[in-house]
Amino acid sequence: MRFPEYFQNSEKPVISFELFPPKTDVGMRTIRQRLLPNLAKHNPSYMTVTYGAMGSTQSKTLEIASLIKNEFGFESACHLTCVGSSRADINDILSKIRDAGISNIVALRGDPPQGSDTFVVPQDGFAHADGLIKHIRTTEPNDAPFGLAVAGYPEKHIEASDLNVDIQNLKVKIDAGGDIIITQLFYDNKAYFDFVDKVRAVGIQAPVIAGLMPILSAKQIQRITSMCGATIPPDLAAKLNTAIDDDDKAEKIGIDQCIAQATELLEKGAPGIHFYVLNKHTHMAEIMSALPL
Repeated sequence: MRFPEYFQNSEKPVISFELFPPKTDVGMRTIRQRLLPNLAKHNPSYMTVTYGAMGSTQSKTLEIASLIKNEFGFESACHLTCVGSSRADINDILSKIRDAGISNIVALRGDPPQGSDTFVVPQDGFAHADGLIKHIRTTEPNDAPFGLAVAGYPEKHIEASDLNVDIQNLKVKIDAGGDIIITQLFYDNKAYFDFVDKVRAVGIQAPVIAGLMPILSAKQIQRITSMCGATIPPDLAAKLNTAIDDDDKAEKIGIDQCIAQATELLEKGAPGIHFYVLNKHTHMAEIMSALPL
């Protein structure tokens, strides 16, 4: 199935997971033997696999996405970014994705490679995700289009001047051919619902899937949110400050917070939740068992 099909007359929320490719063979075995079997128990609609910049783990993206679909029987999606790739490179990757029987792509500009502060447009490549999306739409077979997800930012992209400008950029991506919107992580549901209202106000009708990252470490989530521009509400920040050096306590706080956040989102009509699982599964078992699904 392609992304938009999951949200057409769906009677239940669409739940999905995001994984990242490990850098080692041991990590790959862990994904195959432990992570995927345990995530599969929760019967997600699909799983997506992130994309290593500058070739660091790109081949593993397709390998894991193929594993999810062909061995575990779930739909999967490859992330695809503009970083370090020419049009010819993109065409080669698209061909491999199609040959693997994968029907969905998460199309992103991508972050600058580690150690770089700014995005550099590749030679004969794309400066923004809308260019990548247009290229996919104009080169794919008419009888077998990809399902395309794009990123949305409830608290704006960290490089955007303001949220309204960022939402206009989002509209450009949808108008170029994006099917669904998966949001950046957030911890205040008001930010999500306000974002959906603003998105609808500019004429975007694509489903807006809430992206949630359960907290596993206070220091880790402080680092992640500082990099992406997401905010931690004061009450949650105060709880996490009591667990700065205690990851077990932070994980418990994170699980409780994620259950409460996801429950409210589902009860108030979010069409789906996309969990950034950080290649862990034990916390997801607690979260999934508590949700009103």
